Amino acid sequence: MLLFATNAVATPGTAIVSSWRTNNAHFHPRFSVSSAVEGLGFPAFLPKEVENIKDPSARKLASRIQRLPVTVGPSGDCIMSSCVKPLSSTQSTPTTSPLVLLHGFDSSCLEWRYTLPRLEEAGLEAWAVDVLGWGFSDLEKLPPCNVQTKREHLYQLWKTYIRKPVILVGPSLGAAIAIDFAVQYPEAVEKLVLIDASVYVEGTGSMATLPKAVAYAGVSLLKSVMLRLFVNVLAFEKLPLSTSIDWMNIGRLHCMYDWWADATVTFMSSGGYDVACLIPKINQKTLIIWGEDDKIISSKLGVRLHCELPNAIIRQIPNCGHIPHVEKPDSVARLIKEFVQDQEDCSRKEAQLVSSLQ
Repeated sequence: MLLFATNAVATPGTAIVSSWRTNNAHFHPRFSVSSAVEGLGFPAFLPKEVENIKDPSARKLASRIQRLPVTVGPSGDCIMSSCVKPLSSTQSTPTTSPLVLLHGFDSSCLEWRYTLPRLEEAGLEAWAVDVLGWGFSDLEKLPPCNVQTKREHLYQLWKTYIRKPVILVGPSLGAAIAIDFAVQYPEAVEKLVLIDASVYVEGTGSMATLPKAVAYAGVSLLKSVMLRLFVNVLAFEKLPLSTSIDWMNIGRLHCMYDWWADATVTFMSSGGYDVACLIPKINQKTLIIWGEDDKIISSKLGVRLHCELPNAIIRQIPNCGHIPHVEKPDSVARLIKEFVQDQEDCSRKEAQLVSSLQ
């Protein structure tokens, strides 16, 4: 449960009391004091607790969250599904695949509050998508939140709105989601980016067989303030208390929905993701990013993953823990941009070769 709790909690925003900033002027500017962004209107479907978030980047990204209708299942049920759509100014050229940014266990698209803007500044088209059962979709009429339904939901969203191969980015458990999806729907995935990948855990283990009352009690811990603050200590180095509290509020915002516990228990009881056997089947070129100081999943597993993937490169980020896209967004954005540009260079060379042969 701790590993799942860690991935759920450590997806956290930013505000530090001015007295702390005065005494710690050397600290990263992303942790500096800022007043709440004025003039941002939040979507009415977000929990009211969004107003308590202080981090300007999180508030800005939250204001961009939309719900799109996605049809899932043989009955054709429509789920209003939450995501952040690309800015119109970053629509991809024919040689560039769009990015689809997933998130970790029991989290939301707000994980990408720092890195998404940097990707957009680089001119990349990026979708930040909430995995079914988490995030801010409308699940009052709760569908099954098992692996199969999560996969189908992502596919139908891709098929309906994106409709071309993507670079699928999965952090932590999102890496398992990405691998599962890429094997089942290879036509939808051009490349993969796996960040501190949780891909060697055998599903939810014994938690899948817990009595429902015990399962609900365990899941309720994921929402608790104390557990989430504790996991922030594991996931990040030297995080000020005020920042940790704000990141906690961001990380548990989606837990305020009435359906959240039911959706999470359903997933845990289903057995979860067990994708280790699928890794050798990945043919897409893959970028592995790993925080060298990850205390949650050892960087040795990143090396193992690199060895087992047929077509992968690995890049480690120094002085970084389990969630590089929160802790080191500049580094993550740069690595992804370079990975995308490599694709553009290859496409350009292919086009030049075809032209020369005509």
